[in-house]
Amino acid sequence: MLTPRKPVPALSLPLVGGGTFDLAAEKSERGTVVCFYRGLHCPICANYLTELEKQTPAFAERGVSTIAVSTDGEDRAVAMAQKIGANALRFAHSLPLAQAREWGLYISTGRGATSIGIEEPALFGEPGLFMVTPEGTLYYGSVQTMPFVRPHFSELVAALDFAIAKNYPARGEYTGAV
Repeated sequence: MLTPRKPVPALSLPLVGGGTFDLAAEKSERGTVVCFYRGLHCPICANYLTELEKQTPAFAERGVSTIAVSTDGEDRAVAMAQKIGANALRFAHSLPLAQAREWGLYISTGRGATSIGIEEPALFGEPGLFMVTPEGTLYYGSVQTMPFVRPHFSELVAALDFAIAKNYPARGEYTGAV
Protein backbone atom coordinates (compact mmCIF):
# COMPACT_ATOMS: atom_id res chain seq x y z
CA MET A 1 0.00 0.00 0.00
CA LEU A 2 1.27 3.46 -0.87
CA THR A 3 1.56 5.87 2.03
CA PRO A 4 0.88 9.61 1.83
CA ARG A 5 4.00 11.77 2.28
CA LYS A 6 6.21 8.82 1.26
CA PRO A 7 7.84 8.27 -2.15
CA VAL A 8 5.75 6.63 -4.85
CA PRO A 9 7.24 3.91 -7.09
CA ALA A 10 9.25 4.95 -10.11
CA LEU A 11 7.26 5.52 -13.28
CA SER A 12 9.06 5.85 -16.61
CA LEU A 13 7.15 4.80 -19.72
CA PRO A 14 6.96 5.52 -23.46
CA LEU A 15 4.57 8.25 -24.54
CA VAL A 16 2.08 8.20 -27.38
CA GLY A 17 3.65 10.38 -30.06
CA GLY A 18 7.20 9.65 -28.94
CA GLY A 19 9.42 10.39 -26.03
CA THR A 20 9.28 9.12 -22.49
CA PHE A 21 7.26 10.10 -19.45
CA ASP A 22 9.45 10.02 -16.35
CA LEU A 23 7.64 10.98 -13.15
CA ALA A 24 10.93 11.79 -11.43
CA ALA A 25 11.76 14.33 -14.16
CA GLU A 26 8.39 16.13 -14.12
CA LYS A 27 8.86 19.87 -13.62
CA SER A 28 5.35 20.95 -12.66
CA GLU A 29 5.15 23.41 -9.78
CA ARG A 30 2.61 21.50 -7.66
CA GLY A 31 2.84 17.92 -8.89
CA THR A 32 1.33 15.43 -11.27
CA VAL A 33 -2.04 13.73 -11.55
CA VAL A 34 -1.41 10.14 -12.64
CA CYS A 35 -4.55 8.45 -13.98
CA PHE A 36 -4.21 4.70 -14.50
CA TYR A 37 -6.95 3.41 -16.79
CA ARG A 38 -8.03 -0.11 -17.77
CA GLY A 39 -7.37 0.17 -21.51
CA LEU A 40 -8.92 0.72 -24.91
CA HIS A 41 -11.49 -2.02 -24.27
CA CYS A 42 -13.17 0.01 -21.51
CA PRO A 43 -15.92 2.45 -22.61
CA ILE A 44 -16.09 3.93 -19.11
CA CYS A 45 -12.37 4.75 -19.33
CA ALA A 46 -12.94 6.62 -22.59
CA ASN A 47 -15.60 8.79 -20.93
CA TYR A 48 -13.41 9.30 -17.86
CA LEU A 49 -10.36 10.26 -19.91
CA THR A 50 -12.48 12.65 -21.99
CA GLU A 51 -13.26 14.46 -18.75
CA LEU A 52 -9.58 14.50 -17.75
CA GLU A 53 -8.73 15.93 -21.18
CA LYS A 54 -11.23 18.73 -20.52
CA GLN A 55 -9.85 19.39 -17.01
CA THR A 56 -6.14 19.20 -17.95
CA PRO A 57 -5.95 22.98 -18.63
CA ALA A 58 -7.51 23.66 -15.20
CA PHE A 59 -4.88 21.46 -13.58
CA ALA A 60 -2.15 23.21 -15.58
CA GLU A 61 -3.41 26.62 -14.36
CA ARG A 62 -2.77 25.35 -10.84
CA GLY A 63 0.73 24.06 -11.61
CA VAL A 64 -0.25 20.39 -11.95
CA SER A 65 0.56 18.19 -14.93
CA THR A 66 -1.52 15.19 -16.02
CA ILE A 67 -0.79 11.77 -17.51
CA ALA A 68 -3.00 8.82 -18.48
CA VAL A 69 -1.32 5.42 -18.10
CA SER A 70 -2.32 1.87 -19.00
CA THR A 71 -0.92 -1.59 -19.46
CA ASP A 72 -2.03 -1.39 -23.11
CA GLY A 73 0.66 -1.46 -25.76
CA GLU A 74 1.38 1.48 -28.04
CA ASP A 75 -1.25 0.71 -30.72
CA ARG A 76 -4.11 0.53 -28.24
CA ALA A 77 -2.90 3.62 -26.35
CA VAL A 78 -2.74 5.58 -29.61
CA ALA A 79 -6.27 4.42 -30.42
CA MET A 80 -7.53 5.59 -27.01
CA ALA A 81 -5.83 8.99 -27.34
CA GLN A 82 -7.44 9.40 -30.76
CA LYS A 83 -10.81 8.17 -29.51
CA ILE A 84 -11.01 10.87 -26.84
CA GLY A 85 -9.48 13.58 -29.04
CA ALA A 86 -6.50 14.09 -26.73
CA ASN A 87 -4.80 17.43 -27.16
CA ALA A 88 -3.62 18.43 -23.69
CA LEU A 89 -3.59 15.04 -21.95
CA ARG A 90 -0.50 12.91 -22.39
CA PHE A 91 -0.76 9.13 -22.73
CA ALA A 92 1.89 6.69 -21.50
CA HIS A 93 1.66 3.02 -22.39
CA SER A 94 3.09 -0.45 -21.80
CA LEU A 95 2.96 -0.33 -18.00
CA PRO A 96 4.30 -3.69 -16.77
CA LEU A 97 1.81 -5.55 -14.58
CA ALA A 98 4.41 -5.88 -11.82
CA GLN A 99 4.75 -2.11 -11.78
CA ALA A 100 0.95 -1.71 -11.72
CA ARG A 101 0.93 -3.86 -8.62
CA GLU A 102 3.67 -1.69 -7.03
CA TRP A 103 1.27 1.23 -7.38
CA GLY A 104 -1.41 -0.80 -5.59
CA LEU A 105 -3.56 -1.36 -8.66
CA TYR A 106 -5.80 -4.39 -8.81
CA ILE A 107 -5.16 -6.76 -11.72
CA SER A 108 -8.03 -8.38 -13.64
CA THR A 109 -8.23 -11.26 -16.08
CA GLY A 110 -9.72 -10.74 -19.51
CA ARG A 111 -13.28 -11.90 -20.13
CA GLY A 112 -13.50 -11.60 -23.90
CA ALA A 113 -14.99 -8.75 -25.88
CA THR A 114 -16.53 -5.83 -24.01
CA SER A 115 -19.84 -4.10 -24.77
CA ILE A 116 -18.07 -2.06 -27.46
CA GLY A 117 -16.68 -5.18 -29.14
CA ILE A 118 -13.03 -4.76 -28.14
CA GLU A 119 -11.20 -7.73 -26.65
CA GLU A 120 -9.91 -7.37 -23.11
CA PRO A 121 -6.22 -8.21 -22.65
CA ALA A 122 -5.43 -11.46 -20.84
CA LEU A 123 -4.40 -9.39 -17.79
CA PHE A 124 -4.76 -5.65 -17.19
CA GLY A 125 -4.71 -3.09 -14.40
CA GLU A 126 -7.86 -1.65 -12.88
CA PRO A 127 -8.23 2.13 -12.36
CA GLY A 128 -6.18 4.24 -9.99
CA LEU A 129 -5.90 7.98 -9.56
CA PHE A 130 -2.98 9.60 -7.77
CA MET A 131 -1.63 13.05 -7.17
CA VAL A 132 2.11 13.04 -6.69
CA THR A 133 3.99 16.02 -5.26
CA PRO A 134 6.96 17.56 -7.08
CA GLU A 135 9.16 15.76 -4.53
CA GLY A 136 7.75 12.42 -5.69
CA THR A 137 5.63 11.66 -2.63
CA LEU A 138 1.98 10.64 -2.54
CA TYR A 139 -0.48 13.46 -1.87
CA TYR A 140 -3.74 11.77 -2.92
CA GLY A 141 -4.63 8.25 -4.00
CA SER A 142 -7.66 6.24 -5.02
CA VAL A 143 -7.65 2.68 -6.39
CA GLN A 144 -10.60 0.64 -7.58
CA THR A 145 -11.51 -2.96 -8.25
CA MET A 146 -13.94 -2.04 -11.05
CA PRO A 147 -14.39 0.64 -13.69
CA PHE A 148 -17.41 2.19 -11.94
CA VAL A 149 -17.82 5.21 -9.62
CA ARG A 150 -14.51 7.03 -10.02
CA PRO A 151 -13.43 10.35 -8.48
CA HIS A 152 -14.56 13.37 -10.52
CA PHE A 153 -11.80 15.54 -11.93
CA SER A 154 -13.79 18.74 -11.34
CA GLU A 155 -13.95 17.83 -7.65
CA LEU A 156 -10.21 17.15 -7.62
CA VAL A 157 -9.57 20.59 -9.14
CA ALA A 158 -11.77 22.18 -6.44
CA ALA A 159 -10.00 20.17 -3.73
CA LEU A 160 -6.68 21.33 -5.14
CA ASP A 161 -7.83 24.95 -4.85
CA PHE A 162 -8.68 24.35 -1.19
CA ALA A 163 -5.39 22.53 -0.53
CA ILE A 164 -3.39 25.36 -2.12
CA ALA A 165 -5.27 28.10 -0.24
CA LYS A 166 -5.02 26.34 3.13
CA ASN A 167 -1.61 24.69 2.62
CA TYR A 168 -3.47 21.44 3.40
CA PRO A 169 -1.16 18.47 4.04
CA ALA A 170 -1.47 14.97 2.62
CA ARG A 171 -3.53 12.83 4.99
CA GLY A 172 -3.55 9.14 5.88
CA GLU A 173 0.18 8.96 6.60
CA TYR A 174 -0.03 7.18 9.98
CA THR A 175 1.24 3.61 9.76
CA GLY A 176 1.77 2.83 13.48
CA ALA A 177 -0.14 0.52 15.77
CA VAL A 178 -3.88 0.99 16.12
